Amino acid sequence: MALIGNSSSTLPSEFLLICFPGYQSWQHWLSVPLSLLFLLAMGANATLLFTIRLAASLHEPMYYLLIILSLLDIVLCTTVIPKVLAIFWFDLRPISFPGCFLQMYIMNSFLPMESCTFTVMAYDRYVAICKPLHYPSIITNQFVIKATIFIVARNALLTAPIPILSSQLHYCGNIIKNCICSNLSVSILSCDDITFNRIYQFVIGWTLLGSDFILIILSYSFILRAVLRMKAEGAAAKALSTCGSHFILILFFSTILLVLVITNVARKRIPHDVPILLNILHHLIPPAMNPIVYGVRTKEIKQGIQKLLRRL
Repeated sequence: MALIGNSSSTLPSEFLLICFPGYQSWQHWLSVPLSLLFLLAMGANATLLFTIRLAASLHEPMYYLLIILSLLDIVLCTTVIPKVLAIFWFDLRPISFPGCFLQMYIMNSFLPMESCTFTVMAYDRYVAICKPLHYPSIITNQFVIKATIFIVARNALLTAPIPILSSQLHYCGNIIKNCICSNLSVSILSCDDITFNRIYQFVIGWTLLGSDFILIILSYSFILRAVLRMKAEGAAAKALSTCGSHFILILFFSTILLVLVITNVARKRIPHDVPILLNILHHLIPPAMNPIVYGVRTKEIKQGIQKLLRRL
C-alpha cells in the first residue's frame, strides 16, 4: 500500500473502502438482507434470460429489450454487491487502483445505459399502442440491434472521461469513506482541484438521464392521449395493461435514483451513511425487481417460466 494518511501526494497502489464509518458494528446484520436480495436478483434475471432463450414464442423484439435490461442489471449488480459483501464478511477493504476506476466506469456508464433502455422500451410501447399497424415494420430485430449499439456507444463514450479524469489526479490519501468507488468519494481524496471533474459528471449525468426521462414522459403522454381516444369497450384497459410492467420498472428506477440525488444534495443535514446505503440499494433493488415484475405481469413470460420449471 502506498499511503494511508493525507499528508503526502503520490499514486496509491490501492484504496481502502470504509463502509458505514459510523455503524461498522452492524455490517454483518446488514449483509444478510443484502445477500438475499443479491441471490434473488441473480436468480430472477437468470430465470428470465433462460426463459426467453428457450421459449420460441418470446423471440420477439420486445423481449430482446428485456434481455438487454437483464444483462445490464447483472453487470451492475455483480460489479458492486460482491465487493460490498466481501467487506462485510471478510473485512476485505482494499481495492486496487485500476479496479477502483473500472468499477467507477461501469457504474457511471451502465446506469445511463439502463435509463436509455427504458427509453427504447417506452418507444416500443408507443409504437405498439399509437401505431399498431406499423409496429411489425418499425420494431424489428434490426431496430433492436441498432438500439443496442446506440445504447452502448452513447453511454460508454460520454461517461469514459469521468474515471479517466479521476485517475489522473494526485491523491493525498487512499481511505474511501464509502462501500463503492463513486467519483465524488474518490476524487475528494485528491490534492488537486476537482471542480472540472464535478462539473463534467453533473452535466453529463443530467444530460443523459434527463434526456431519457423527457423522452419517456413524451412517449407516455402520447400513449395516454391515444388511450383516452379509444372507444371500444375494454380497449383502453388492455392498452394500459401492456404498459403497466414497464411503467412500474421506471418508477422503481427513478424513485430510488431521485431519493439518492436528494440525499446527496442534502448530505450535510443527514447522516453520511444514508447516501451510501441508498447507493447500494439502487444497484440491488431494481435488478431484483425488474424480472419479477415482468414475470408476474406478463402472461407470455409467466407461461414460459412454467414450461421451464416443468423441464427441470
